[in-house]
Amino acid sequence: MRTHRSHRSISMPIILGSVAVALTISLLVGWTLVLLQNISFTRRAAEHTWLLIAGLVSFGVVLSVVVLFSVFLVREILEVRRQTTFIDSVTHELKSPLASIKLGLETLARPELNEAQKKNFREMMLGDVDRLTAFIDDILEASRLSHGRRSFTLSEVRLAEVVRRSIEGLALRYKLLPDSVRVDIADDLRVVTDATALETVIKNLLDNSIKYSNEPIRVTVTATHDVAGTTIEVHDSGIGIAAKHIKRLFERFYRVPIEAVYARSGTGLGLFVVSSLVRSLGGRMRVHSDGPERGTSFCVELPPAAMTPRGST
Repeated sequence: MRTHRSHRSISMPIILGSVAVALTISLLVGWTLVLLQNISFTRRAAEHTWLLIAGLVSFGVVLSVVVLFSVFLVREILEVRRQTTFIDSVTHELKSPLASIKLGLETLARPELNEAQKKNFREMMLGDVDRLTAFIDDILEASRLSHGRRSFTLSEVRLAEVVRRSIEGLALRYKLLPDSVRVDIADDLRVVTDATALETVIKNLLDNSIKYSNEPIRVTVTATHDVAGTTIEVHDSGIGIAAKHIKRLFERFYRVPIEAVYARSGTGLGLFVVSSLVRSLGGRMRVHSDGPERGTSFCVELPPAAMTPRGST
């Protein structure tokens, strides 16, 4: 029912705006035709050319205001829809691990549990805590980036170490097999950038690729370095993306409107954080997918070390 109301709320301003624009154009065209059909009146009116020009300009202004108002209204409604979806996702993302942790704690209180069972429940709860931590970190990061409060500190980073550290945390959360994520990065490849920002970018890209992959999960991380900078690519064989959705992937709160995406937990903030951080570091993002069920490649292009990130300290 909520979806129906949302679509109706969007279509209404579009219809009203279109009707207003059509009436304004019709009135302008009708006025012009009347003047052309009444030549004598037109000749007399020519003595007041300034009045005719003022009328045309006024119509143009009114038409522009109506169009801009309609566009603005639709954008605001879409933003409200995205925020509503985000709140729903946040509620689910918070309730699910909290309920799991509560259940684990209640179960641990049972005296009949052996040490192996207790260990399993502790690991489960730690995984839920890690999931909550990553979720809250994404929200805080998105807020800082949206308000321009993110600062950067340059340092030399060994890229392979950052990638492997990110994989270790995700492997525990998703219970990955040892060969699920393959890393093809030279151990001596170093990048001068903000270490925390880079780890956040890689972790979110890996999380996205793993989350939207079906079993068996196959993700590959590669990197190359030359005078133009460093290129990091995360490729998966997951659910893929239709071309029409790619340009909106990095919008805040945006999630591809298909069942395969909605079936997985998410807030639409991860890729927004990635894109914003990469831009702030002076780099750019590229995405490629051959279509649904054909995997996705995310490519991060970072500038040479000589380029200082925007907002660096």
